Parts: sequence; C-alpha cells; structure tokens
Amino acid sequence: MSLLFTAAVFLLVMICAALVGLKVWVRPQEAIDRVAGLAPAREEEVAKHPSLVFHDLVAKLGNLMPVNPRDANVIQRKMIRAGIRNPKAMKYFYGSKVLFGVLLPAVMLAAVANSEAESSNKIMAVLASVAAGFFAPNEYLNLRSKKRTKEIRRGLPNALDLLVVCVESGLGLDQAVIQVAKDLDQAHPEISEEFAMVNYELKAGKRRVDALRNLGERSNVDDLKKLVAVLIQADRFGTGVAQSLRSHAEYMRVQARQTAEEKAAKLGVKLVFPIFFCILPSLFIVTVGPMAVRIVREVLPMMGNI
Repeated sequence: MSLLFTAAVFLLVMICAALVGLKVWVRPQEAIDRVAGLAPAREEEVAKHPSLVFHDLVAKLGNLMPVNPRDANVIQRKMIRAGIRNPKAMKYFYGSKVLFGVLLPAVMLAAVANSEAESSNKIMAVLASVAAGFFAPNEYLNLRSKKRTKEIRRGLPNALDLLVVCVESGLGLDQAVIQVAKDLDQAHPEISEEFAMVNYELKAGKRRVDALRNLGERSNVDDLKKLVAVLIQADRFGTGVAQSLRSHAEYMRVQARQTAEEKAAKLGVKLVFPIFFCILPSLFIVTVGPMAVRIVREVLPMMGNI
C-alpha cells in the first residue's frame, strides 16, 4: 500500500513539474505565436554596467529629496556655468547630497565608536560629517564653476585675436565663430564649447542677438560679456564687425597689461609673510645656530666655574 502511495505522489509531482515547465519555461503558445508572426517584437535586454546602476541609484535618491524651485534655478545656473549640461544633473546633484549626507556620518560614527573621546565631541564630529557630506556637492560645483570661468578668461584673448583674423579674412560672424570653435578645440576647450553652443543655437533658429546674450550669461565672465556687447552693438547699428573687434582686442591688451602691472606691484607686499615665516627662521638657524651652540657648550660652563 505504501508503495502505491509513493508511486502516486511521485506521479503527481512529476505531472505538476511538467505542467509548470510547459507553462513557464517552454511556453508553447508563445512559440506558436512567434512562428506564426503574431507575437510582438521584444527588445533584447542588455545588462547594465555597474556605474549605470550606481547612477540610477543616485538619481532615485535625488527624486526623494524635496527641492525649492528658487534654489533649483540657482543650482541649474551654476551647473551651466560649470559646463554640466546633463538632463539628469539635478537629480544626480541632490542624490549625491543625500548619499554623502548618510555615508560620511556612518564612516565617522564607525571611526569614533571605539575612541576614548568624550561623547559630546563624538556627537559634534558626527554632526560635522553630516554638514560636510550635505554641502560637499555645493563646494565641488562652486570650485568647478570658478575653474571653468578662469579657463574661459585665460583663453579669451586668443579667441578674440583669432576671431579678428577670421572676420578680416572675409568670413561672416557666424562662420568666424564656427572656425574659432574648431581651431581652439584642443588649446582652450571651454571657450570652444561656448562658441559651439552659439552655433547650435543659431542653427536651432534663435536670433543672433539672443544667442550672443546667452553666451554672456552662460560664461559669467565680464570680458566675454563686454565682447558680446560689442558684437550686439555692431550688429544692431551696422558698423564694421572687424573694426569693432580690433578695437576691443586692443582694449583687452591694455587691460591685461594693467592687470599684470597691478599684480607685479602687489608682489612685494605678498612676499612679506612667506619671507618672515619661512625664510628668516631658516636663515637665523644657519647663521646664529652654530654660535648659539658654541656659547652653550663653552661660555656658559666657563661662567659657571667663575
């Protein structure tokens, strides 16, 4: 009897397994539909790279954080000035704030858990790590924006000279901007990217005046804003673009020379503190040190014997 019961249970399990396999694994109906051409085409699933999974995780964390529209506009403007134009940049930014705001306190808590410091100091260290992790993306964004602004300011004289050469050689202003963007791609990629954005906006249908104004607003460089104002005035009043650009280039050379003279005049005052704190102590050690050692070894024992 037990043998028959065992055989019946085994047969039942095999039948259930076969049915599940036919339903889930083999899927005959889908095979028939595929052969008949009735099944919808399925996109092949591509395995995601671990970095993409991490980016998705950061973006999801960014969606969880409430955002003030006014602060979002300020952050968006800073990202544009820093050269970040990813559509998901805002999500990554706020997601990184949440991520660092949680990871750094956890690391700090693990570091101070077994230390002998007072509990108040431990709490202050954890709170400081929370603030550091939350505001670290802001500081990174500010540093990147300042660095890019500095690079644009440094490459602007070369771009202006090349723009003058292109316009005087017979090219129009739009073609000259394109040529400058191509030629400065390796030497000054930041300003080349900005000029390329002007070209893209013109191709998209924007007016030249609006594209130039956007160039000044994106860069946040005073010299570039002055150049944009010169180009807008030359385009509005119909004056010669080449003459206006040459005059502005001469003005920028004079301004750069005056800035260099100003920095050279300030150099003497700035060298006071390094000389006083770094050079003079070592100079005293080299000159007065041997004499002080000799006095301690010979003169003081002699005075003590007297």
